[in-house]
Amino acid sequence: MYAVIETGGKQYRVSVGDVIYIEKLSVEDGADFSFDKVVAVGKDDGMVIGSPYVDGASVSAKVVKSGKKKKITVFTYRPKKDSKRKMGHRQPYTKVEIKSIDA
Repeated sequence: MYAVIETGGKQYRVSVGDVIYIEKLSVEDGADFSFDKVVAVGKDDGMVIGSPYVDGASVSAKVVKSGKKKKITVFTYRPKKDSKRKMGHRQPYTKVEIKSIDA
C-alpha cells in the first residue's frame, strides 16, 4: 500500500517505513505528525484518487530530526557591467519516517 501526500507545496509518494526529507515543519523532534492532505491511495485492489483529497485518509509519521541542508552558493553577475553578488543559502528540512497509512 502506498499514498501520495501533499506538504510544503510538493507531492510525495510514500509507503510504510519510508524516510523522506520534506519542507520544515514546526514540530519537535521525536513527535508524531499526521498528514491529512492525501491526494491518492494505492491498494492491492486498485487506486483511490481524491478530488482534491481522499476523504477520511491520513498518513501518520514520526519526526526524526530537523536541520539544514548543505550550503549552496548563489552567484549572480552581469557581464561587462562590474556588477556581481555572491550569496549562500541553507534550506531547512524535516526528516520524517512514515509509520502507517489509514485509508
